[in-house]
This record gives sequence, C-alpha cells and structure tokens, in this order.
Amino acid sequence: MKKSTGSIDKEVGSRVRMRRVSIGMSQEKLGDMLGLTFQQVQKYEKGMNRISVARLIEITKILGVDVHFFLDGVTSTKPAPGFAEESPPTYVADMMATPEGLQLVRHFARIKNPKVRKSIVQLVASVAAEDDTERSS
Repeated sequence: MKKSTGSIDKEVGSRVRMRRVSIGMSQEKLGDMLGLTFQQVQKYEKGMNRISVARLIEITKILGVDVHFFLDGVTSTKPAPGFAEESPPTYVADMMATPEGLQLVRHFARIKNPKVRKSIVQLVASVAAEDDTERSS
C-alpha cells in the first residue's frame, strides 16, 4: 500500500521553501548539498514527497535553523477525541507563493536595524487595515 502525503507534508515543505528563499538559496543549490536533483527538492517543497526525519535534520543544518522551525504549530490531521481540530495557518505559505511575498521577505530579512523593521511592520499593518476598511465600504 502506497503512503500518500498530507497537509503536514505540505506545511513542512512550504516552510523549507520559505526558509530557502529567505536566505536566497536556489532549489538546485539545496539539492546539490543534499545529493538530490532540484526536482526532488521541488517535490519536498510542494508536499508531493515526504521528508524523512534524517533528511529534515540535514535540511536544518544547511538552512541554518532548528528543527522546530519546520514543526512548530504543525498539527495532526486526526485530532485526539474531545479536542477540536485545528489546521495550521496557511497565510504564510500563501504569501510566499507570490513573487511579491518572496521579494518582501528577501528584502526584509536584509534589514538589521530592529527599529526600522518594527516601523515597516507598523506601516504594513496600517496599509492592511486601510485596505480592509476600503473593502468593507
């Protein structure tokens, strides 16, 4: 029986992609460092293929993050009895799927001054609130 991938595989894959893009690494470069083709990296990032624990540990070392980066907030698709099912937020993956989102993250990551970063977050929040107001009018 063939094991299929699910929402957890897609979430972990999207976080791999988000981190890879945020540090400016290509799929080809990550693949080379893992001994894989860029197509295999694509399949991981899209959640089409599962990432083994051993492979995930390799990826964490290459991308310079802790394994929690990929797993925090990821929930099982089968909730325990008596608990409501929660799905992980998809807004980050949705944003990272757009060229503008990728550019925003790439440029934002280069800003080192915490005050400037905070000001940019406040600006974006203000613009988003204004956009919400215009839509509801």
